[in-house]
Amino acid sequence: MALFGTLVNVLLIIIGSVIGRFLGRIPERIRETVTYAIGLAVMVIGIQMSFATSQVIIVIISIVVGAAIGEWLDLDGQLNRLGRWMESKAGKSPGEDGQGGIAQGFVTATLIFVIGSMAVIGAIDSGLRNDHDVLIAKGIIDGFTALILSSTLGIGVILSVIPVLLYQGTITMLASVISRFIPDDMMQFFIEEMTATGGLMILAIGLNLIGLTKIRVANLIPGILIVALVTGLLYGFGFMPAAGE
Repeated sequence: MALFGTLVNVLLIIIGSVIGRFLGRIPERIRETVTYAIGLAVMVIGIQMSFATSQVIIVIISIVVGAAIGEWLDLDGQLNRLGRWMESKAGKSPGEDGQGGIAQGFVTATLIFVIGSMAVIGAIDSGLRNDHDVLIAKGIIDGFTALILSSTLGIGVILSVIPVLLYQGTITMLASVISRFIPDDMMQFFIEEMTATGGLMILAIGLNLIGLTKIRVANLIPGILIVALVTGLLYGFGFMPAAGE
């Protein structure tokens, strides 16, 4: 089944969120320190991902143009409004559930679980080769992350399974179609630059978690589409760098 990996990923997030919710009534000092620890770990992941690029100018162009588009569309505001709507439907008020209410947990977890190369690569593997190893590994990581996040940010974290299911599921179902039109070397080129660009977004999430910045990370997401556009144009005009450059 093509969606097996995504469904396992979603299930592990749910399990982690539920367990974390039962651990939610812990001292404020522990909540704060754990949040900082998560932020630092997320920053390390983001930094590691950012070194995947072979053409840093592509990352710069993608993140800057993507940020401009995201601000114009106000994706961060829309995502937060969606979280607050879910919050109101659940009968919660901001701050009632965890430190930031359902909205904060939903938005933070969605950004962490959706942005990154494992979601794309794993979904493509599931769709093309029926290989779910990457998504299962991602699910294990996401499950532990959901446990910690839900214990500090509240049960809103569990709602992140909706965008995870839609995002990864869509990529999986379209993977076979994509492979008919995109050569393997171009796909590899895109994945490298997408990983690096996504790494900067992950780094921004970590900075937000430890309180150093208030970057509207959701507004950076269009950068992934810009990566696809730029790498596609470069490949089309024969400017794609050779492997290892």
